[in-house]
Amino acid sequence: MKQLFGLWVLLAGLVAATAQSSLSRLDHVFMFGADYVRVDEWARANGFSFKWTVPRQEARVTIPGGTLVFQADARKVRVKGVLVWTTAAIVVKNNSAYIASADLIGTLHPILFPAKGTSPRPLKTIVLDPGHGGRDPGNQEGRQQEKFYTLALARELSALLNQAGYRVYLTRNFDLTLDLPGRAEFARRRQADLFISLHFNSADGPGGRGVEGAEVYCMTQARASSTNARGEGAGTGSFSGNRFDAKNVLLAYHIQSALTRKAGSEDRGVKRARFAVLRGAEMPAVLIEAAFMTHAGDARRIYDRDERRRLAAAIADGIAAYKKMVER
Repeated sequence: MKQLFGLWVLLAGLVAATAQSSLSRLDHVFMFGADYVRVDEWARANGFSFKWTVPRQEARVTIPGGTLVFQADARKVRVKGVLVWTTAAIVVKNNSAYIASADLIGTLHPILFPAKGTSPRPLKTIVLDPGHGGRDPGNQEGRQQEKFYTLALARELSALLNQAGYRVYLTRNFDLTLDLPGRAEFARRRQADLFISLHFNSADGPGGRGVEGAEVYCMTQARASSTNARGEGAGTGSFSGNRFDAKNVLLAYHIQSALTRKAGSEDRGVKRARFAVLRGAEMPAVLIEAAFMTHAGDARRIYDRDERRRLAAAIADGIAAYKKMVER
């Protein structure tokens, strides 16, 4: 059994190493301040097939178990049906689609070629962070305050994770004011294997009532632009949370996949941000915006107990899928 496991880890490592090695052998082009490679050449180097589905606008790469869909001039790729935002736009030049090397290394490769068996210990301890609390109500819609429902979601998710055998801690278990750095520090003191911050969204403006769905944020790579509206730029350096870049995006991907496929949430994608709770995390970490308080359908997911439990069950399923990828 030990020999079989050793072979499995070796093969997984070889797949990831081969992907990185194939990237180094491709022709690189410098555009718009970033290093790019051709998508079709990258696909062929990894044994995938490439096809333009809409000439110069949309390209599809077929991979084992699904497809990757690339849109020209867009900062996003659909990975096996799940929307994943990139740090730089897909560029079309001379009838070829180009993707930034940093997005292959930091976003697509960790999802497509996860280094299985690399977790130094079994994934056992999870810290859940119910967003806001105390003097900070979070988003407000009428008389409803976000802080109460993030706590309700955390309690329901905690119960499911406990049943699955995890050790779970909450940064707050009642209506308490907490500073942002203290939340990540709480997880460090508990020696958490994962840190998951729970939130609900809102949208302003005339069209705000029509905005719905779930989005999962992970830490922005060093010297890359964030997805979120605050828009931290490419000059920003590294933080503690960047030590886990590959696992951060893998965790975010599996949770986003579960929220859209199992809870039926509209897919707003895996995104990047340098939120304070992600910057200071010393373990893989994500921040989940599970639904919009300002959307009638999404509001039912938040305020209705059964619907909220569906969200909790989907997040638990996403964690389980991630666990299978990284644990021995």
